[in-house]
Amino acid sequence: MAAGKLEIKARIRSVESTKKITKAMQLVATSKLKKQKQYMEENREYAHYLKETVQEILSSIEHSRHPYLQKQEGKPYTIVFTSDMGLCGGYNANIFRMLQHEIGNEGDFVIIGARGANWIHNKDFHVVQSETDLEEDCYSELVGVADHALELYRKQEISEIRILYTHFVNSVTFEPKLITLLPVEKEEREKATTAETIFEPAGDRILDTLVPMYVRSLLYSYFLETKTSEQASRRMAMESATDNAEELKETLELQFNQARQAAITQEITEIVGGVNAME
Repeated sequence: MAAGKLEIKARIRSVESTKKITKAMQLVATSKLKKQKQYMEENREYAHYLKETVQEILSSIEHSRHPYLQKQEGKPYTIVFTSDMGLCGGYNANIFRMLQHEIGNEGDFVIIGARGANWIHNKDFHVVQSETDLEEDCYSELVGVADHALELYRKQEISEIRILYTHFVNSVTFEPKLITLLPVEKEEREKATTAETIFEPAGDRILDTLVPMYVRSLLYSYFLETKTSEQASRRMAMESATDNAEELKETLELQFNQARQAAITQEITEIVGGVNAME
């Protein structure tokens, strides 16, 4: 019985240590989430107005045959965002599931994040580039990824440029999404009742400069959204782990108290039995 109590006490100490670690990681993830969310929201507004500007320009151009607007023959080029670290719940698993069961292995892949690079290493995917340990100030690195993809597109070596990322809805909801950056799709828009904006240079020529800017900006914007989703997922995972540790600790403490009460009862019974035997 004494050995059982010591074992339970050791388990309680182990659970308490684990709880301290998960609680600390939860606080760190909460702090990073707040910071990351601010970066994302600031950039999201810029990306939104850039997309609006591109669509306004496209609505002013009729019957354009610009390469950036035409889907070409060839293979797709997919940029996949994953995390560098683990302990973030089903964040990476959702991306991997969508990649394997819905998107498939057709075309070339660029993997951003160590977890994705490790997962895809022994699978039948053609990975042409991988990047790890990118922080929120990695715009120049992502510009290099975007420019290489744009060059391949201009040479007609790929048919489209796609991004697989995790869309941040709110602090508890985030989902994997596949977005096509190129060719740029023209959205249906209501005809403006006010005076149209005049763009210079006019016609297709403005797309030569604006579309690459658009691709670079959205790539960075989706990266920030993915990092925000990662921290939100990690915060939720660590919060759940902390709650589970507290619940397990309470269960073990109940078992310890029951074992102690049983030992006391047994000792009293033995004492009473001994007294009765002496009478």
